[in-house]
Amino acid sequence: MTSALRIGVIGGGGWLGGAIVRSILKAKLTSPQRLTLSSRRDPPPDFPGVVWTRDNQDLVDHSDVVIVSVRPADWPALTIVAGDKLVLSVMAGIRLAQLSEQFKAERVVRALPNAAAEVGKSYTPWVASAGVNDLDRSVVRSIFDACGIQDEVANEADIDYLTGLSGSGPAFPALLAAVMIEDAVAHGIARHIARRSATATMVGAGYLFEQIGEEPAETVDRFVAYGGTTAAAIEAMRSRGFDAAVSAGLAAALKKSVGLGHGS
Repeated sequence: MTSALRIGVIGGGGWLGGAIVRSILKAKLTSPQRLTLSSRRDPPPDFPGVVWTRDNQDLVDHSDVVIVSVRPADWPALTIVAGDKLVLSVMAGIRLAQLSEQFKAERVVRALPNAAAEVGKSYTPWVASAGVNDLDRSVVRSIFDACGIQDEVANEADIDYLTGLSGSGPAFPALLAAVMIEDAVAHGIARHIARRSATATMVGAGYLFEQIGEEPAETVDRFVAYGGTTAAAIEAMRSRGFDAAVSAGLAAALKKSVGLGHGS
């Protein structure tokens, strides 16, 4: 991909759209002058040199790649005609066939970055329609590699499931950290110490998994086999239904993802 590529982001003033734009600019995938962003609100001052518009069809007409980053509840109001443009949707639950029909497009990709895109650490699964070619795939990989790491998955059922697992991703460690912090405070630990302890533990675990390449289940098994304080904690959490609670959460996210495509 060269800096001559023209990219448009519908919803570029929003949180996720803005995070993708920052990643594109940081990776120098295109120049600011070849980025067109739309927003219903006043444009933020974050992106000097980019083109702003409130006319989404004008954005499409001036772009080679169109990234659609709006809330799933808002997308039916988008009446753009994309034609031969490559369309990338980062909306949860909206299916390829729906996107293709609504936007009159054959080259459509459905992707799901997560909140870590804001710091270039997102995991983004994506799936492509039959009209997407090898050059398109290279463009998609470049954009989402700039946001973190990406995988093309086999089908839309995979995206539906991963909406919960990786799409919700940072919320799950945050939930665990929040519970740990409150428990620490209840045991007399100063809140700022509890927060630093829990946050550093989450960050360190992420780096550990990334660096050693070990299956997380193997890490758990090693701690359990050692039989120390960590094993005692794991066994107590599991006895209270930890594994079942996580599975129930992922099942709820999957159901919601599928429902979004049907307007529920």
